[in-house]
Amino acid sequence: MAEIGDMTRFENPRQLMAWLGLVPSEHSSGSTTRRGRLTKTGNALARTMLVEAGWSYRHPPKEGQPYLKRSAHLLQEIKDIGWKAQTRLCKRFRHLSNTGKPQPRVLAAIARELAGFVWDIARKTPLTA
Repeated sequence: MAEIGDMTRFENPRQLMAWLGLVPSEHSSGSTTRRGRLTKTGNALARTMLVEAGWSYRHPPKEGQPYLKRSAHLLQEIKDIGWKAQTRLCKRFRHLSNTGKPQPRVLAAIARELAGFVWDIARKTPLTA
């Protein structure tokens, strides 16, 4: 969050994903659309942190004691988003890995979706001065 800064400047999660450089580049002309590698624009440290966080979704989703203690003060709505992210991203990681996708591509896809969940939680978290 410190690297991203003010989340209110992003109207939707796709804008955040694009700012982080987690979307494919595109070369379009007429009716032809060619998508390429990730754009890698924006903050490299924030993008790297999300990709590294994507590795944790190779494990099954669970709520261990350290997590429950850390999240005890959070709103239930935010906890629900976190659990939804954990189950969805774990399932997606396994699905993409089992279909034979290369690990860097799997991690980029997980990081992109994780950015969407981060945006959603940031919208529901009250700002503190």
